[in-house]
Amino acid sequence: MEPALPDLPNDDDAPSVLVIDDDPDVREGLTALFESVNLQSRAFGSVPEFVHSEWPERVRCLVLDVRLPGLSGIDFQTQLAALQIDIPIIFITGHGDIPMSVKAMKAGAVDFLSKPLREQELLDAVRVGLDRDRKRREHDDVHVRFAALSSRERQVMTLVAAGLMNKQVAAELGISEVTVKVHRHNITKKLAAKSFPDLVRMAEIVGLPHGTIEALDQSRVFGFVRSRGRRGASARSGCQNPKDEGRGRHAGPEVQHERSTAVPGASRGELKPNS
Repeated sequence: MEPALPDLPNDDDAPSVLVIDDDPDVREGLTALFESVNLQSRAFGSVPEFVHSEWPERVRCLVLDVRLPGLSGIDFQTQLAALQIDIPIIFITGHGDIPMSVKAMKAGAVDFLSKPLREQELLDAVRVGLDRDRKRREHDDVHVRFAALSSRERQVMTLVAAGLMNKQVAAELGISEVTVKVHRHNITKKLAAKSFPDLVRMAEIVGLPHGTIEALDQSRVFGFVRSRGRRGASARSGCQNPKDEGRGRHAGPEVQHERSTAVPGASRGELKPNS
């Protein structure tokens, strides 16, 4: 039965598996394995050879031998991290030990596999690595797109993603509903969001607040909500003064005092004339 790499998403640029191993037979075997499941692959005999080559700017992962001539695989992982080069690594080795594998995994390795390699086990690890790199690239792209939004567009996105309707967003921000619709159109276009759930997912990626109350609270903390929006909220609650909002469920000390000094029985019509 041929090894399989299930459920790999299709990309315009095919994902690539990079291999560093000083054994030419291993390099040849791994290249053939990855090509058998329609994965592009490039193999290198050492870290310097890899470093001086051009890496494909697409979804990728690295299959890295632990023991190499010169710089070891573990040391190379440390260097990549120091240079903030984020590439998922699957370690392979014929001379590994538990402390070494623990160190590699703590540093972010996808897996640590012993030779002789099991083909399906390696392909499963590669799948995890490619998925991890794909998500990282997607997240980076969303952050770049979000940074291109104007301040007002970010305010609108925060409230829309929290579930507020256009009319509610308009009231909160003190702008017209038509303006909200224009902002939503621009947000969708700039973020390349395909649907509302897609927009919500992007909001989660950039760390926008979840839930309507949390979104409104954060919007007010950062000055997103204008006084016009607060007056609108006051009018909807039937209060003439915004300070009077909440006298029902959230009464202030002065209101509670008024309640405590009310004449007993007045609400039931039991007051009697003075005798």
